[in-house]
Amino acid sequence: MKYILLLFSVFSFAQQTQKVDFIKCNASLNLSNQNKSVNGTIYYDFNVISAIDTIRIDSKNMVFYNVIINGKPAKYKNNDKELLLFEGFKKGKNRLDFTYYATPKQTLYFIGEDENLQIWTQGQGKYTSNWLPSFDDVNEKVIFNLTIAFDSDYQVISNGKLIKNTENKAFKSWHYQMQKPMSSYLVMLAIGKFEKQVLKSKTGIPLEQNLKLGDKNKFESTYKYSKEIFDFFEQEIGVKYPWEIYKQVPVNDFLYAGMENTSATIFSQDFVVDAIGFNDRNYINVNAHELAHQWFGDMITAKSGKDHWLQEGFASYYALLAEKKLFGDDYFNYELLKIAEELKEASKTDTIPILNTKASSLSFYKKGAWALHVLREGVGEKNFQKAVKNYLNKYKFKNVVTDDFLAEIKKVSSYDIDGFKKNWLEKSDFNVSEAISILSKNKFIKEYLDIQKNEKTPFADKKAQFETILKSNAFHPTKQEVIYQLAAISFDEKKELIQLAMQSGDVNIRQAVAETMPKIPLDFKEQYESFLEDNSYKTREIALQNLWAQFPENRTALLEKSKDWQGKNDKNLRIIWLTLALGTKEYEPTKKAELYNEIINYASTSFDSSIRQNALEILIKIKPSDERVLQSLVNATTHHKWQFVKFAKETIREMIKKEEFRKLFKDLLPKLSEKEQNSLKSLLK
Repeated sequence: MKYILLLFSVFSFAQQTQKVDFIKCNASLNLSNQNKSVNGTIYYDFNVISAIDTIRIDSKNMVFYNVIINGKPAKYKNNDKELLLFEGFKKGKNRLDFTYYATPKQTLYFIGEDENLQIWTQGQGKYTSNWLPSFDDVNEKVIFNLTIAFDSDYQVISNGKLIKNTENKAFKSWHYQMQKPMSSYLVMLAIGKFEKQVLKSKTGIPLEQNLKLGDKNKFESTYKYSKEIFDFFEQEIGVKYPWEIYKQVPVNDFLYAGMENTSATIFSQDFVVDAIGFNDRNYINVNAHELAHQWFGDMITAKSGKDHWLQEGFASYYALLAEKKLFGDDYFNYELLKIAEELKEASKTDTIPILNTKASSLSFYKKGAWALHVLREGVGEKNFQKAVKNYLNKYKFKNVVTDDFLAEIKKVSSYDIDGFKKNWLEKSDFNVSEAISILSKNKFIKEYLDIQKNEKTPFADKKAQFETILKSNAFHPTKQEVIYQLAAISFDEKKELIQLAMQSGDVNIRQAVAETMPKIPLDFKEQYESFLEDNSYKTREIALQNLWAQFPENRTALLEKSKDWQGKNDKNLRIIWLTLALGTKEYEPTKKAELYNEIINYASTSFDSSIRQNALEILIKIKPSDERVLQSLVNATTHHKWQFVKFAKETIREMIKKEEFRKLFKDLLPKLSEKEQNSLKSLLK
C-alpha cells in the first residue's frame, strides 16, 4: 500500500508540473538555534497553464498561517506532507503568500554552540521540503531568492549573489538573489563564523572561498588548484559557467564529501587541510566533482532517478579530466585503472545496470564515468566536446533523459550508440576487456600491469628490473608496486633497493616502505626514524607505532618528540600518541588519568564524529566497561551522520553478545536521555 501511495504522489506531482508552473520564490527566513526551528514568510509567483483542482507544495511537518492567493485568503489543507491549495487561483499569472513554522527532523542541521555553532542544509534528492516549502519533484524548476535573518556575529551563505545586508539591533539580514531557475533540492544555507577570500575566474566569475576562523591559514592547501579547475571546465565544457557567482564552504560533520547546491557548494570539514595533510587527503577531486555539477545536475537535471548517471557519472568523469589537466595522463589513467578494478570486483554482486533507479552509487558515479570515457574514446575528443556543448545549450535550465544526450552524440559521429547503450548502460557487468584495451594505450599502465603480473616471479629474476625502475623517473605507483612485492623478501636481500626508495624523496614511495617494514632491522632504525619527519601524517602514524612497538628502550624519547602532534582533522596522531603514552609505564606516571581523560573528552559531543569515532575505537580497547565510554557510544547512535551511527550500533551489537556488557548497558538506561534510551532499547531487543 505504501508503494502504491508513493506512486500516486509522484504521478500527481507529474500531472501538476504539466498544468502549473512555479516561476519564482521569495523567502524571508528566521532561524532559531535555541528552538532548532525555522520560520518565514514566502511568496511564490506561478502560472496556471490548464485547469487543475488542487495545487500541491511539499512541506514536511510544518504549520501554516495567512495563506493568501492573489490578495485574498485561500482555502487550503495541511496534511503534514503537503500544503494543498483548492481555490483562489486562475489561469495565467498568480501569486501565493504564506507564513510557516517548522522544527525539521532532517535536512536542516544545528551543529555545536556559541563560537562553534553552525547551521547548514543537505537537501540531496527531495529533502528541502523539510525546512522550506518547495517541490520534491526535480522537474519543477524555480528561481529561489532567500533573505535570511540571524545573529550579526555570524555569516550566512545561500544560493546566488548577495545583493545587500540590512541590520536591526543584534540581527542582520542577508539578501541573496538568483537569476535562473533550479530544482528545490539545490537550495541551501550555511551559517557559521567563517573567514572569506575571493578569487576571480578568467571570465570574471567571483570564486568565493570560506573557512572557519581558526582555519584561515589553510586556504592555500585546502583550495589548491580551485581557480585552475574552474578555468579548465569553462574551456573544456565549452559552455560558460551558468551562474553569477561560485561559493564554497566547509561544515562540521557534513553527511557526505560534498553537495553541489546551485552556485554554493557545501563540503566536509574533513577536507580542510594544512600543507602536510594535503598529501594524505585533499579536496581536489571533490572540488572538481562538485563544480562539474554546476553544469551537470544544476543547470540540466535528470528527469528521474533512472537517469541519475547523467549527473554523477558526468561530474565524476569531468573531475578526472580536471586532474588529468593538473597531473597528467599517467595519473588520469591510473585513477581509471583503480576504478576499473573496483568495478570488476563489485560486478560479482552488483547486478543492477546504470539505467535503473535502484543502481548503486558505485554504478552511477564510477561506472558512469567509465562509460563516458569509453564514449569519448569511441567518438573522439573533439566530437565528444561538440556533443556535450550542444547538449548543454539545448537543455539549459531544463530536465533531461539519457536519450537526449545520446541523440547529440549521434549527430556528431557514426559511432555505434545503440551498442554502447546496451553494453555500458543497460548491462550490469563491467566490460573489463574493453577497459583494459583502452587503458593499455598508455605506456605507464602497460608497464604497471606487466609489473603486477611478475608478482610470483622469483626475486632473483626480477631484482635487476626493480633496480632499473627505482632509479627511473617512472610514475610513483609503479615504484610502489615494486616495494609491495619486496614485502616478503628479507632485508639483507632487498637492502639496496630499499635505499633507492628511501632516497627518492617521494612521499608515496617512502610510505610504501614504512607500511611494508613493520619489523625494523637495527641497522635501518636510524633511516626508519626519518619517516617521523615526512610530510604525511599517515606515514608519521605508521612510523610512530612501529618504532614504539619494536624499541621499548626508546619510547620516552619517541613520545617526547611527538607530544605536540595533532595530525589530520580526526586527530589521528594525537589520539595514537595518548594511547602509546598510556601504554608506557615510565612516561609521565603521575599524569595517566589526565591522558586517559583527554581521550574520553575526544569521544564527547564537543567534537566532530571523526574525532569521536577515533577516540571510541581506542577506548573500547583500553577500558570498554567505563560508563563514560558506554554513554558516549550510545549517544553516537543518535547522531545525524549515518556513518557514525552505523559504527556505534554495530559496536554495541557486538558488545552485548557478552552478558557482562548487556548488563552494563541496561544499568545505564536510567541515566540516558529519552532519545538515547529509545535507541539503546531497540538494540538490546
